[in-house]
Amino acid sequence: MPIRGHEDEALVEAWEALTRWLAEHAPTSYASLLPPVPEEDLAAADDWLGRHLGHGLPAELKALWRLCGGVEHQEIEGDEEGEVGSGAFLPGGIILTPEQAMSAVFLNGSRGWGAPVVPWLTRDEAGPESGHYAGPEGVGSWALPEGIEAPKYPSIAAYLEEVHHTLTAGPADPADRSDVPGIVHHCLIWDDPRNSWLMEAAEHWVPVH
Repeated sequence: MPIRGHEDEALVEAWEALTRWLAEHAPTSYASLLPPVPEEDLAAADDWLGRHLGHGLPAELKALWRLCGGVEHQEIEGDEEGEVGSGAFLPGGIILTPEQAMSAVFLNGSRGWGAPVVPWLTRDEAGPESGHYAGPEGVGSWALPEGIEAPKYPSIAAYLEEVHHTLTAGPADPADRSDVPGIVHHCLIWDDPRNSWLMEAAEHWVPVH
């Protein structure tokens, strides 16, 4: 495995803090984590991007996939309507697998996103139309047909650190109800049931704060 740099160390620390929280407070979400991506698969994705778009995988995204290869939703007893996705434990949705990310790269056309970025999060699992990308300048939003926005976070590590801080210390702006962490059926979700798509699962929702 490649030698870990300072950026990787920050990512590992942020990821381990978040997953420790999941294991304790949202074990079904924790069980959704897929194993690390094999190095040969990362090399293949890197090569594929290089041949088609002239850039490889963002280094930090490779580092994340060495920790977790994506998610697989777990079967949840009591969620008859299938409202809760156990792997959607981040505000931005699910972590894409390398295969899903490679498919999302070309959603905006044969030139990708016009920058050396790769989608890594989405809430639109049936057919991604928006989400978050990772790139050398940080983490930002992407959407169809608009394209990509300027980075909001300097790194994946910074994104994960903010998520963990919200879980442990509360949101920076308590009045902002757009992303409210709560537990449903031992899963972490980011929706306030008072103004969300949750129906039957809402009665089981417990806010983190």
